[in-house]
Amino acid sequence: MILMSVFLIIPAFAGWLSGFIVNYLAEVLPITRTLSWPVCHECHQNYRTVDYLALRPCINGHRRSRRTWFTAFLVMAASVYIWFEPPEKLGYILGMMLVTYFAVVFVIDLEHRLILHPTSLAGAILGFIVGLTAHDLTSTLIGGLSGLTIMLAFYALGMLFTRYRANRMRAAGHEQDEEEALGAGDVILATILGLILGWPLIWFGLLFGILLGGLVSLLIVVWLVGSRRYKENALMMFIPYGPYFLSSAFLIIFFPGWVAGIVPG
Repeated sequence: MILMSVFLIIPAFAGWLSGFIVNYLAEVLPITRTLSWPVCHECHQNYRTVDYLALRPCINGHRRSRRTWFTAFLVMAASVYIWFEPPEKLGYILGMMLVTYFAVVFVIDLEHRLILHPTSLAGAILGFIVGLTAHDLTSTLIGGLSGLTIMLAFYALGMLFTRYRANRMRAAGHEQDEEEALGAGDVILATILGLILGWPLIWFGLLFGILLGGLVSLLIVVWLVGSRRYKENALMMFIPYGPYFLSSAFLIIFFPGWVAGIVPG
């Protein structure tokens, strides 16, 4: 029992450290696009080092967001899980690097609708390393090319929908915005996931992600209809697809048995 507790300390601490990195990058990169000193988003005051490390409020008393605690807990839980159930061929270290990367992109895209160039560059390097470790060079490169090609096709369809939406909003007298069904960042992310998953798994990973996003969209539509807000809000709501593609890849890599069990055949 004591030995088990000692073993849990290692992945728990590594998970806390990874969660700290995720929260830090998610807080500074969308604002400054560089590794800068974190500031409170309520009062824009710099955090004191000890307060930031301990997840304490800023000097003006503003508490850390719920996302900060939620992310730290989930990444720590993922670290403990991967410690005992590392993904095949990748092991614990590469597995945690993937979790950290996935979490950073997930949080930023969910909160800011952005997939940033720095995270894309880091993801491409990590994806190539993971691909060569888990597959081979041919599968990795074809997977990346397939992710790029498939998502470019969806991007083109998304552009058509964006034009249709803009015309409808203009006709209804709504103010124009810059929302897109799919962005260039989604295309880059699909390419990175193609490197990670390899061929032919990337096509299933993207399909699974689209189905996850479609399920959430359906729930939103049902809610809009039930609350009688569909006509005024249907064209005003976009969901970022990056988190769903990342969730799909995460499940495929870390829970392959579960994914295989829900896929017919």
